[in-house]
Amino acid sequence: MRHRIYVHITWTTRDREPAIDADSATLLHRLLPAIARQERTHVLELEIVRTHVHVLLRVRPTTLIPRLVQRLKGGTSVIVNRERGSTVKKPLRWAKGYNIDSVSRQAVEKVRAYIRNQPAHHPGEAIGGNYHG
Repeated sequence: MRHRIYVHITWTTRDREPAIDADSATLLHRLLPAIARQERTHVLELEIVRTHVHVLLRVRPTTLIPRLVQRLKGGTSVIVNRERGSTVKKPLRWAKGYNIDSVSRQAVEKVRAYIRNQPAHHPGEAIGGNYHG
């Protein structure tokens, strides 16, 4: 079966705290695509700033979006907090909920560019240091 279903999902840190540092973002860049693959979805674009995550995914018709997002959010916060341990000032906690938009096949490149541009769009929330999303 061939499918072209695309979604743009965003979620924020709890209270929009700037809780994502360079090391956490690097870890998230490794974890999020791996979790997406486990859910049989594919990350097309991913960008992280200090307060939120943007991800563009190709999903299957059978993808359960609430389960996917729960795994992306819940799974990553547990692992990041365990891996980063006492080296972070505040643990990574996600706010409740998320935003999801369907994306037409014609708009995929435009959404990819929008996601890649997040550090410039939110310069005060861009992650510096050794992070290069």
